[in-house]
Amino acid sequence: MVKKTPNPVDAHVGSRVRMRRVLIGMSQEKLGEALGITFQQIQKYEKGTNRIGASRMQQIATVMGVPVSYFFDDAPGGDVKAKGFGESAGSDYVVDFLTTAEGLQLNKSFVKISDAKVRRKVVELVSALADRDSKPA
Repeated sequence: MVKKTPNPVDAHVGSRVRMRRVLIGMSQEKLGEALGITFQQIQKYEKGTNRIGASRMQQIATVMGVPVSYFFDDAPGGDVKAKGFGESAGSDYVVDFLTTAEGLQLNKSFVKISDAKVRRKVVELVSALADRDSKPA
């Protein structure tokens, strides 16, 4: 028996739902209640196991306070010409990181820094640390 894998777009949309849910501090249970479905269904949506229909997508976007297009940003198979030379489908690691406890905490703290120069210095510090760790000892 062949194991069915989620469609890459469904998995991407699900990961964007999870990322947004985590960023706004909403549990799967609370989202499910707002939509009139179970948290297990939310889990299936977030994993890409179950495809999200158009009307449900609209409901999710409304509850989460984002446009429907938010869930499709950087989706695999999008218009390559529109993306230019920027990061494309390979940027899933960003979504993966932002849905971790550390990524969420770092993101929330970083956006609270009002001084642009200080934010730039933080980016430079993190880049320097990453470069140091990636060099062979």
